Amino acid sequence: MNPFVFAAALFAAAPTPVTLEDARTQGRSSTTALQSLLDLEVAEEDVRVARSSLLPQVSVGASAGKQWFGRRSSFNLVPDPNNPGQFVQIPVETQPTSTPAYDLGFTIRQSIYDRALWKQFEQSGVLRDAQKSQTKEDSDTAELEAIRRFFTLFRTQASRQVLAANVQRSEEQLERARSLFQAGRVGKVEEITAQVNLGNDRITLTQSLTQLATDQTQLAVWLTRPGTEALEAVDPGVLQQEPAPAPSLDEAVKVAREQRPLLKARSLQVRSAEVARAIVRADYIPTLSARGTYTRQGPDAEQVFTEPRLQNNFIGSIDLNWNVFNGFRTPAQTRRADAGIRKAQLALEQAAREIEAEVRTAHQSLEAQIVAAQQAAENKEAAIQGLRLAEERFRAGAGSTLEVRDAQISLTRSELSLLQNRIDVEIARFSLMRAMGALSPGETK
Repeated sequence: MNPFVFAAALFAAAPTPVTLEDARTQGRSSTTALQSLLDLEVAEEDVRVARSSLLPQVSVGASAGKQWFGRRSSFNLVPDPNNPGQFVQIPVETQPTSTPAYDLGFTIRQSIYDRALWKQFEQSGVLRDAQKSQTKEDSDTAELEAIRRFFTLFRTQASRQVLAANVQRSEEQLERARSLFQAGRVGKVEEITAQVNLGNDRITLTQSLTQLATDQTQLAVWLTRPGTEALEAVDPGVLQQEPAPAPSLDEAVKVAREQRPLLKARSLQVRSAEVARAIVRADYIPTLSARGTYTRQGPDAEQVFTEPRLQNNFIGSIDLNWNVFNGFRTPAQTRRADAGIRKAQLALEQAAREIEAEVRTAHQSLEAQIVAAQQAAENKEAAIQGLRLAEERFRAGAGSTLEVRDAQISLTRSELSLLQNRIDVEIARFSLMRAMGALSPGETK
């Protein structure tokens, strides 16, 4: 079976086009990003849970039961028959009895002042804001990965075009060698060599289908699409443009310090640790709350549940609680909270250093890739001239198929190198933007 017929059959279904903007947008909805969004939803609900402790707490209860009393002996006070006006105690044994018991009531409790509850509410808000920044960090990471996979697929597509052009050049060289052999200007070996070279180039082009399928599936899976869906990266137009220069390193570091979500998350974690210490220290301060209870109790269900005139009990109180001594637990917890603050501060300082290093590395990579792309473009121009010269020498009978082949390989390698380096420029640029926290500035809050 002809290899090109096989390739056509393998990719008979038209692939789905995906633009760079599509990949960026859908990348922010990848599974990793969605999991982080769910963590944010949990943090939002934690705020509501913490707020609930500050609101009135109302409970309603009802019960119906029966009380059983067995035989018991007790002393009763009765008149003394021998001494009028006097009383004596005599032992009495009672029979077993049972009494119905019904209960209906509700209790309302309101915290008037509890520093720990207010600080817990504050801490939940700080943790929610920290999770917002972490979610933005995770979304940026997911978007950068989508960008990288998009450009990887586009590079494979463009590389196949380069390989296809090389196959066409080999076909033209075979025709030239065949014509010159028929004209008696070269030997048969030149035609055979050209034919073998063409076969090898076709094999290389066919084998690239494996890499194409791999890159398509990796991008599809990351964009939460079916793994069987064939995607086509739409040309973003970067190959027709000169790469823009990199921003200054000082400016990049400045932007990263201001916008990088990870730094904001670490800073809020320090604040959360400080609030945690305040929660522990709240044990030194009294708490004040109000409580009201209304109950209806009795041995008759009708009296308890349907007769509002009877069985009413009201209890109201203002409760002051002060934990005067708890075995030195609060000082120990305070020292532990101090250690937690220091750990959070160290994590923040380390994150700042790592981000600065990440920005510097990404900046250096972008500058190096820009230079490499320029050098690759110069190499391509030289390789084009070398192929033209080799082909002219072959037509004139002064060269050989081997020389033309070497020139073809050099041109193909230079084209692939230019393609690789030019796409690496774009990946490095987006990596720098991500390190700066400027990948999607419109979403920064």
